[in-house]
Amino acid sequence: MIYGAMKVAIGGPLKLGFRPWVEGLENVPAEGPAVLASNHLSFSDSFFLPAVLDRKVTFIAKAEYFTSPGVKGKLTAAFFKGVGQLPVDRSGGRGAGEAAIKSGIEVLERGELFGIYPEGTRSPDGRLYRGKPGGLARVALATGAPVLPVAMIDTEKIQPPGKVLPKLMRPGIRIGEPLDFSRYHGMEHDRFVLRAVTDEVMYEIMKLSGQEYVDEYATAAKRRMADAAKAEKEAEKKAEKVAAAAQKERSGA
Repeated sequence: MIYGAMKVAIGGPLKLGFRPWVEGLENVPAEGPAVLASNHLSFSDSFFLPAVLDRKVTFIAKAEYFTSPGVKGKLTAAFFKGVGQLPVDRSGGRGAGEAAIKSGIEVLERGELFGIYPEGTRSPDGRLYRGKPGGLARVALATGAPVLPVAMIDTEKIQPPGKVLPKLMRPGIRIGEPLDFSRYHGMEHDRFVLRAVTDEVMYEIMKLSGQEYVDEYATAAKRRMADAAKAEKEAEKKAEKVAAAAQKERSGA
Protein backbone atom coordinates (compact mmCIF):
# COMPACT_ATOMS: atom_id res chain seq x y z
CA MET A 1 0.00 0.00 0.00
CA ILE A 2 2.81 2.40 0.92
CA TYR A 3 4.66 1.55 -2.30
CA GLY A 4 1.52 2.18 -4.33
CA ALA A 5 0.92 5.52 -2.64
CA MET A 6 4.55 6.56 -3.14
CA LYS A 7 4.38 5.56 -6.81
CA VAL A 8 1.32 7.74 -7.35
CA ALA A 9 2.75 10.66 -5.36
CA ILE A 10 6.23 10.55 -6.92
CA GLY A 11 6.00 8.46 -10.07
CA GLY A 12 3.08 10.41 -11.49
CA PRO A 13 4.75 13.84 -11.27
CA LEU A 14 8.04 12.37 -12.53
CA LYS A 15 6.42 11.00 -15.66
CA LEU A 16 4.38 14.15 -16.18
CA GLY A 17 7.27 16.57 -15.64
CA PHE A 18 10.17 14.71 -17.26
CA ARG A 19 8.29 12.50 -19.76
CA PRO A 20 10.88 9.69 -19.78
CA TRP A 21 10.90 7.60 -22.95
CA VAL A 22 11.06 3.83 -22.60
CA GLU A 23 12.01 0.99 -24.91
CA GLY A 24 11.63 -2.69 -24.14
CA LEU A 25 8.86 -2.66 -21.54
CA GLU A 26 7.55 -5.83 -23.16
CA ASN A 27 10.68 -7.61 -21.89
CA VAL A 28 9.60 -7.22 -18.25
CA PRO A 29 7.61 -10.33 -17.29
CA ALA A 30 4.03 -9.72 -16.14
CA GLU A 31 4.65 -12.03 -13.20
CA GLY A 32 7.41 -14.08 -11.64
CA PRO A 33 10.93 -13.17 -10.52
CA ALA A 34 13.46 -11.22 -12.57
CA VAL A 35 16.62 -9.24 -11.92
CA LEU A 36 16.85 -5.74 -13.39
CA ALA A 37 20.57 -5.00 -13.77
CA SER A 38 21.10 -1.34 -14.60
CA ASN A 39 23.89 1.13 -15.17
CA HIS A 40 23.98 3.87 -12.54
CA LEU A 41 24.29 7.50 -13.56
CA SER A 42 22.21 9.38 -11.02
CA PHE A 43 20.46 9.24 -7.67
CA SER A 44 17.24 9.52 -9.67
CA ASP A 45 17.74 6.18 -11.43
CA SER A 46 15.97 4.39 -8.57
CA PHE A 47 12.92 6.60 -9.13
CA PHE A 48 12.61 6.80 -12.91
CA LEU A 49 12.80 3.04 -13.49
CA PRO A 50 10.08 2.08 -10.96
CA ALA A 51 7.96 4.98 -12.24
CA VAL A 52 7.64 3.42 -15.70
CA LEU A 53 7.02 -0.16 -14.51
CA ASP A 54 3.64 -1.61 -13.62
CA ARG A 55 5.23 -3.98 -11.11
CA LYS A 56 7.03 -3.20 -7.88
CA VAL A 57 10.82 -3.33 -8.07
CA THR A 58 13.01 -3.54 -4.98
CA PHE A 59 16.48 -1.97 -4.98
CA ILE A 60 19.34 -2.06 -2.53
CA ALA A 61 20.22 1.31 -0.98
CA LYS A 62 23.10 2.34 1.24
CA ALA A 63 22.35 1.99 4.95
CA GLU A 64 23.01 5.69 5.64
CA TYR A 65 19.64 6.50 4.09
CA PHE A 66 17.97 4.48 6.85
CA THR A 67 20.08 5.45 9.87
CA SER A 68 20.58 9.22 9.61
CA PRO A 69 19.60 11.04 12.85
CA GLY A 70 16.97 13.72 13.34
CA VAL A 71 13.61 14.43 11.78
CA LYS A 72 15.09 14.60 8.27
CA GLY A 73 16.77 11.23 8.81
CA LYS A 74 13.53 9.62 9.95
CA LEU A 75 11.63 11.04 7.01
CA THR A 76 14.32 9.82 4.62
CA ALA A 77 14.24 6.34 6.16
CA ALA A 78 10.44 6.21 5.94
CA PHE A 79 10.58 7.32 2.31
CA PHE A 80 13.11 4.69 1.24
CA LYS A 81 11.25 1.95 3.08
CA GLY A 82 8.05 3.12 1.42
CA VAL A 83 9.48 2.87 -2.08
CA GLY A 84 10.78 -0.63 -1.41
CA GLN A 85 14.47 -0.01 -0.82
CA LEU A 86 16.57 -2.51 1.15
CA PRO A 87 19.37 -1.13 3.38
CA VAL A 88 22.90 -2.44 2.92
CA ASP A 89 25.99 -1.37 4.83
CA ARG A 90 28.56 -0.87 2.07
CA SER A 91 31.35 -0.38 4.62
CA GLY A 92 30.61 -3.51 6.59
CA GLY A 93 32.78 -5.92 4.62
CA ARG A 94 31.88 -9.46 3.61
CA GLY A 95 29.09 -9.87 6.17
CA ALA A 96 27.19 -6.87 4.81
CA GLY A 97 27.60 -8.16 1.26
CA GLU A 98 26.20 -11.55 2.24
CA ALA A 99 23.21 -9.87 3.88
CA ALA A 100 22.51 -7.91 0.71
CA ILE A 101 22.68 -11.07 -1.42
CA LYS A 102 20.35 -12.88 0.98
CA SER A 103 17.87 -9.99 0.79
CA GLY A 104 17.95 -10.07 -3.00
CA ILE A 105 17.35 -13.81 -3.05
CA GLU A 106 14.38 -13.42 -0.71
CA VAL A 107 12.84 -10.80 -3.01
CA LEU A 108 13.17 -13.09 -6.01
CA GLU A 109 11.91 -16.14 -4.15
CA ARG A 110 8.73 -14.18 -3.48
CA GLY A 111 8.34 -13.89 -7.24
CA GLU A 112 9.12 -10.17 -7.34
CA LEU A 113 11.46 -7.88 -9.31
CA PHE A 114 14.87 -7.13 -7.84
CA GLY A 115 16.87 -4.15 -9.05
CA ILE A 116 20.63 -3.93 -8.75
CA TYR A 117 23.46 -1.71 -10.00
CA PRO A 118 26.36 -4.04 -10.89
CA GLU A 119 28.85 -1.13 -10.87
CA GLY A 120 28.20 -0.81 -7.13
CA THR A 121 28.10 2.98 -7.17
CA ARG A 122 27.24 5.86 -9.48
CA SER A 123 29.52 6.47 -12.44
CA PRO A 124 31.85 9.39 -11.70
CA ASP A 125 31.98 10.60 -15.31
CA GLY A 126 29.10 9.09 -17.28
CA ARG A 127 31.09 6.09 -18.54
CA LEU A 128 30.21 2.46 -17.81
CA TYR A 129 32.51 0.79 -15.31
CA ARG A 130 33.35 -2.83 -14.59
CA GLY A 131 30.59 -4.77 -12.83
CA LYS A 132 31.18 -6.32 -9.43
CA PRO A 133 30.58 -10.08 -9.65
CA GLY A 134 29.47 -10.76 -6.07
CA GLY A 135 25.88 -9.54 -5.99
CA LEU A 136 24.28 -9.70 -9.41
CA ALA A 137 25.65 -13.06 -10.54
CA ARG A 138 25.20 -14.84 -7.20
CA VAL A 139 21.59 -13.71 -6.83
CA ALA A 140 20.76 -14.70 -10.40
CA LEU A 141 22.43 -18.12 -10.21
CA ALA A 142 21.07 -18.94 -6.75
CA THR A 143 17.47 -18.31 -7.84
CA GLY A 144 17.53 -19.09 -11.55
CA ALA A 145 15.78 -15.77 -12.21
CA PRO A 146 16.34 -14.20 -15.64
CA VAL A 147 18.44 -11.03 -15.80
CA LEU A 148 17.17 -8.03 -17.73
CA PRO A 149 19.92 -5.55 -18.71
CA VAL A 150 18.75 -1.96 -18.28
CA ALA A 151 20.26 1.27 -19.60
CA MET A 152 19.43 4.58 -17.97
CA ILE A 153 20.15 7.39 -20.44
CA ASP A 154 20.90 11.07 -19.65
CA THR A 155 19.71 10.86 -16.03
CA GLU A 156 23.05 12.34 -14.90
CA LYS A 157 22.25 15.51 -16.85
CA ILE A 158 19.05 16.19 -14.93
CA GLN A 159 20.74 17.11 -11.66
CA PRO A 160 24.54 17.23 -11.97
CA PRO A 161 26.64 17.37 -8.77
CA GLY A 162 26.35 20.75 -7.08
CA LYS A 163 23.05 21.65 -8.76
CA VAL A 164 20.07 22.14 -6.44
CA LEU A 165 17.28 22.44 -8.98
CA PRO A 166 16.83 19.64 -11.53
CA LYS A 167 16.83 20.38 -15.24
CA LEU A 168 13.59 19.49 -17.01
CA MET A 169 14.61 17.17 -19.81
CA ARG A 170 13.64 13.73 -21.12
CA PRO A 171 15.73 10.86 -19.79
CA GLY A 172 15.55 7.49 -21.47
CA ILE A 173 15.28 3.88 -20.35
CA ARG A 174 16.10 0.86 -22.48
CA ILE A 175 15.26 -2.61 -21.17
CA GLY A 176 16.93 -5.48 -22.96
CA GLU A 177 15.77 -9.03 -23.55
CA PRO A 178 16.12 -11.41 -20.57
CA LEU A 179 19.38 -13.29 -20.22
CA ASP A 180 19.19 -16.93 -19.14
CA PHE A 181 22.09 -18.24 -17.05
CA SER A 182 20.56 -21.61 -16.17
CA ARG A 183 23.58 -23.28 -17.79
CA TYR A 184 25.55 -22.21 -14.72
CA HIS A 185 23.09 -23.66 -12.19
CA GLY A 186 24.81 -24.68 -8.96
CA MET A 187 28.00 -22.77 -9.80
CA GLU A 188 27.26 -19.56 -7.90
CA HIS A 189 30.43 -19.95 -5.84
CA ASP A 190 32.76 -20.33 -8.82
CA ARG A 191 34.49 -16.96 -9.17
CA PHE A 192 35.24 -17.50 -12.85
CA VAL A 193 31.56 -18.19 -13.57
CA LEU A 194 30.53 -15.14 -11.54
CA ARG A 195 32.94 -13.00 -13.55
CA ALA A 196 31.68 -14.41 -16.86
CA VAL A 197 28.02 -13.81 -15.96
CA THR A 198 28.71 -10.25 -14.80
CA ASP A 199 30.75 -9.40 -17.89
CA GLU A 200 28.02 -10.72 -20.19
CA VAL A 201 25.43 -8.52 -18.46
CA MET A 202 27.70 -5.46 -18.57
CA TYR A 203 28.30 -6.01 -22.29
CA GLU A 204 24.54 -5.98 -22.91
CA ILE A 205 24.15 -2.81 -20.82
CA MET A 206 26.93 -1.19 -22.83
CA LYS A 207 25.15 -2.01 -26.09
CA LEU A 208 21.88 -0.59 -24.79
CA SER A 209 23.36 2.58 -23.30
CA GLY A 210 26.03 3.40 -25.86
CA GLN A 211 28.40 4.27 -23.01
CA GLU A 212 32.16 3.99 -23.23
CA TYR A 213 33.27 0.99 -21.18
CA VAL A 214 36.05 1.26 -18.60
CA ASP A 215 37.64 -1.96 -17.34
CA GLU A 216 38.01 -0.60 -13.82
CA TYR A 217 35.74 -0.57 -10.78
CA ALA A 218 33.95 2.76 -10.33
CA THR A 219 34.90 2.81 -6.64
CA ALA A 220 38.60 2.59 -7.57
CA ALA A 221 38.17 5.31 -10.20
CA LYS A 222 36.51 7.59 -7.64
CA ARG A 223 39.38 7.08 -5.18
CA ARG A 224 41.91 7.79 -7.90
CA MET A 225 40.08 10.94 -8.97
CA ALA A 226 39.78 12.12 -5.37
CA ASP A 227 43.49 11.52 -4.75
CA ALA A 228 44.39 13.39 -7.93
CA ALA A 229 42.16 16.33 -6.95
CA LYS A 230 43.70 16.39 -3.47
CA ALA A 231 47.24 16.30 -4.89
CA GLU A 232 46.38 19.12 -7.31
CA LYS A 233 44.97 21.23 -4.50
CA GLU A 234 48.05 20.66 -2.36
CA ALA A 235 50.30 21.58 -5.30
CA GLU A 236 48.34 24.79 -5.80
CA LYS A 237 48.71 25.68 -2.12
CA LYS A 238 52.43 24.98 -2.26
CA ALA A 239 52.78 27.14 -5.38
CA GLU A 240 50.89 29.94 -3.66
CA LYS A 241 53.22 29.75 -0.66
CA VAL A 242 56.30 29.83 -2.88
CA ALA A 243 54.91 32.81 -4.81
CA ALA A 244 54.07 34.62 -1.57
CA ALA A 245 57.56 33.99 -0.19
CA ALA A 246 59.14 35.25 -3.41
CA GLN A 247 56.96 38.36 -3.33
CA LYS A 248 57.93 38.99 0.29
CA GLU A 249 61.62 38.59 -0.55
CA ARG A 250 61.34 41.05 -3.43
CA SER A 251 59.50 43.52 -1.21
CA GLY A 252 62.22 43.27 1.42
CA ALA A 253 64.92 43.84 -1.18
